[in-house]
Amino acid sequence: MSETSKIHKENATPARGLLIITCSTSRFQSRCSGKEAPDPSGDLIEAKMREFGHRVIGRSLIPDDPRIIRATILEALRNPDVDSIIITGGTGISKDDVVIEVAEGIFDKRLPGFGEIFRRISYDEIGSSAVLSRATAGVAWGKPIFCLPGSPDAVRRSLEKIILPELPHILKHVKGG
Repeated sequence: MSETSKIHKENATPARGLLIITCSTSRFQSRCSGKEAPDPSGDLIEAKMREFGHRVIGRSLIPDDPRIIRATILEALRNPDVDSIIITGGTGISKDDVVIEVAEGIFDKRLPGFGEIFRRISYDEIGSSAVLSRATAGVAWGKPIFCLPGSPDAVRRSLEKIILPELPHILKHVKGG
């Protein structure tokens, strides 16, 4: 690690307002009909982020609907208490997976290295299936947004190998520090 990166990371602070969004039409419909709708990936994100000192201020469960995804992201960006967003689900290649298209339309800046590194790490663990991942990240309105697959294993990989080590550093840069 470069000396500059080391200094930046040492002086960075955890997220003070993380919003977790789970995008899953089937879970959303189950919850709306009063059935239990487990969210293992959202649970994992919340637990890991809290374990590392980040403040989770909310969670949302939404369907794979571009208008709802966009409205949910924009509402979070307008909220002064939210300083970062993690979205899980809706990043695959089926016709219903539209999180990436919506989020990239909102980003002011893309973080292409996130997806590149995520796919490399995934390739090392799961092989060529990693090519199916469209995980991405970017910054909008001075707030980082991470778009992760819905798989708990993929969430774990992205958190442990990229987000947890870098989120405070990213926040420091987007806040002008």
